[in-house]
Formats: sequence, structure tokens, C-alpha cells
Amino acid sequence: MTQETVETFDVGIFDHMDKNDLPLAEFYEARLKIAEAYDREDFFAYHCAEHHLTPGGMTPSPAVFLSAVAQRTRRLRFGPLIFTLPLHHPLRIAEEICMLDQLSGGRLELGFGRGSNLVEVGYFGGDPKAAAARYDDMFVVLTKALQSGVFNVPVGGEMRELPMPIQPHQRPFPPLWYGVHSAESAEKAARRGSSTVSLDSADETRVFSDRYRAVWNSLHPSAATMPRLGISRFIVVADSDEEAVRLARPAYTRWYDNFTYTSRLHGYTVPSRSADFDVMQKSGKAVAGAPSTVARFVREQMKLSGANYFVGQFAFGDLPLEATLKSIQLFSRVVRPIVQSRASIPAAPAAYALNA
Repeated sequence: MTQETVETFDVGIFDHMDKNDLPLAEFYEARLKIAEAYDREDFFAYHCAEHHLTPGGMTPSPAVFLSAVAQRTRRLRFGPLIFTLPLHHPLRIAEEICMLDQLSGGRLELGFGRGSNLVEVGYFGGDPKAAAARYDDMFVVLTKALQSGVFNVPVGGEMRELPMPIQPHQRPFPPLWYGVHSAESAEKAARRGSSTVSLDSADETRVFSDRYRAVWNSLHPSAATMPRLGISRFIVVADSDEEAVRLARPAYTRWYDNFTYTSRLHGYTVPSRSADFDVMQKSGKAVAGAPSTVARFVREQMKLSGANYFVGQFAFGDLPLEATLKSIQLFSRVVRPIVQSRASIPAAPAAYALNA
């Protein structure tokens, strides 16, 4: 059987950083060990969320955690997906971006957005209804400041442009990212040159990616490459389908309880998520299985969605650390080579030997 190489794609990671039963210091250390594994296994980028007053997100300050990631990794790129701009002053965010990019030697990937949980804007005294406009305004201010190296601030009762002593390592600024949930948001991302990640179905993501490509190609007809169009899925890889599902079900239940904490507290419904892992798997938003099962899933999702970047959520809920590390290894060393070849996908053997 020939192993003809097809067009390859990068693989990244998304992490809600949702709470489990570990003491927090141990929780953060476990996530840093997982980040080291992503680095060893040559994943492209690690994306983490920003949330507040919820067990669904233990990185209320992504910059603090990512500065530790920068020191524990060497090749892995990383960044927030997203910095919730309406919650921050643009000067503070601009300076933190510059620090992270310099500390990592230019490995920062920069996600901006209005926030998926607008109630959190209210926690900071902001108006959730004004979050979208606030985000648009801050995006312009931030990208202009990072590019120009000056910031417009009030001094002595008048506005003055002051030079920023700290600059980003990557010029004019780190690569931009945006979470898309509609064709309109995909078009906005294309016009801004932002890479994207979708959490929606493969069919919905196809609509987003088609719109993005159409807009991008009209603006950059001679471009050799285009930004990354990602699709994110829950992933558990184990020696057998049965073992993977056994691990995934309770871990997902814990994740879902964390994820819906704020919506239950405030009495609203979270769209596009089921409480049942099996339902998520049937809908194509999650997979748990042996490497061959996961490889079929990934290949199909990439084909149906039109994405060129696959984003796995390998750590979630109370999935044990060792199970997560093995899942990462199996994905990198067994699943990814299968997916990125023309070979038919074999039936899963009983176990897979992994080199240390």
C-alpha cells in the first residue's frame, strides 16, 4: 500500500482550563506538564480561554499563565483565544502582549474578541449590550498602537501620543485570531487578516470557511498562503474505542458542569452543547476512540468543514493527567501520520507501542 503524502495541516490545542479536583497549584503544574508534551510532540499552537468567576475557566489572566508556558516550552506557539477586550484597558493589554511576545522569542498568537459570556462584562461594571462596539474600538486602538509604537493617552488635561518603550517581537504585531460563529464574523476576520477557530458543526464551519476564502481571495488574489481556518473538537485517544469512551464520558460531564456554571447561575441557555458525550460524538463535535477511529473522524471533519487547521481539546474535566499525556502521544505519533496520508485507515490493533 503506498503512502502518498497529501497536503498537510497544522494541529493546535484549545483549553478552557476548567477546574477539576486537584489543588490549584497542582492543577496549574499539571497543565504546564501537558503544555510541555504539546511542545515535545510538535503541535503548532496552544490556545487558552479567558473567563471570570467560574470553574469553567481557571485562566482569568491568560497572560500570567502563558508567561509560564513560554518558559516551559521551546517551539510551541501559544496565545489567548481570546483576550476579552471589553474587560480591559487597551494600554494594559498592549503592554502585556509585548511582554509575552518578547519573553517567548516571538511565539505569541493573539486572539481578540468581545467575549462569549457577556454576563462577565457586567461583572466589571460594563454594559454587555455595548460589548461588540467596545471590542471594535479597542481592536483599532490596539493594532494601531502595536504597529506604530505610540499610545494616545491623557496627560495634563490633553491627549498626547507617547512612545511605548516595549514593542512586540513580531512586527507589526503577532498573528491575529478570532472565534467565528457566523458567516458574517468569518467575513470580518478575513478582512482583518485574522485566523479563525470554529466550535460549530462541520457543515456550519464549511459555510464560515467558504465565506472567509471568498473574501480573502478577493482581497489577496496573488497570496501564496492564507490564514488558518480552524475547527475544534474534544479528543480522547486510547488503545481501544471502549477505553477511550470510558475515560471521556465522566470527564466531559465534569467539563459540562463547569462550562454551564455561569448560565445556570444567571438562568440562560448555552447553545450548541449537549450534556451527553455520546450525543456530542454523534454530532461530530467530539471523538473518543482508538487511533484508527480518531483518524477517520479527523479526516472526515477536515474534509466536510473546509478547515485547514485542526484544534483538539485534549484536557478537560477530570480526565487523568496520564490519560491525557497518552492521548496526546497517540494523536501525534499514530493518528496524525495516518490522517495526512492517502493510505486507507486500518482497523485498530489491540494496542500501540509508543517510544519514550
